[in-house]
Amino acid sequence: MITMNENEVQQDLKKPFWNSRRIAVMAIFLALSAVGSLIKIPSPVGTIGLDSAPGYFAAIAFGSFEGAIVIALGHMLTSAVVGFPLTIPLHLGVAVLMALWAIIYRWVNKKIGLIPAMVAAIILNGVLSSFIMYPLGGMVAVIGVMPFLIVGSAINVILSGFAYKALKNSSLLK
Repeated sequence: MITMNENEVQQDLKKPFWNSRRIAVMAIFLALSAVGSLIKIPSPVGTIGLDSAPGYFAAIAFGSFEGAIVIALGHMLTSAVVGFPLTIPLHLGVAVLMALWAIIYRWVNKKIGLIPAMVAAIILNGVLSSFIMYPLGGMVAVIGVMPFLIVGSAINVILSGFAYKALKNSSLLK
């Protein structure tokens, strides 16, 4: 686990919130998310893709804010590629949920560890997010999309976890 001493915390607080490094990190991972949005996991809704792995990675490697922005915008890119099949307001709701899941992923990783964080993110995004389909088709829609969301979530979260594990002690994340 990366820890900061009191001087590092004070220096970090003096930095402007919107600095060039933070913007560059989000831009790079948003670009990766855009590429991932083109790789689809076949599903009834067509918006499940490999767009969220960069957001999950950004959350645990760089910060909750960075991860939340990347994962939310990444979902909107994926939805835009297929023409927002579930309506824009519903996709905005999914984007907000995904941002929340990325924040929780980082928090669980810091408090308990990477494996529990991965399990939590898969359950939150794969199972809980399925219920956003309820207004469109009831429990049939929820159950219909859930297996695809679980598979998509697992792939994205596992990719982010492996990437983080491989790079967490490198100079790239300092």
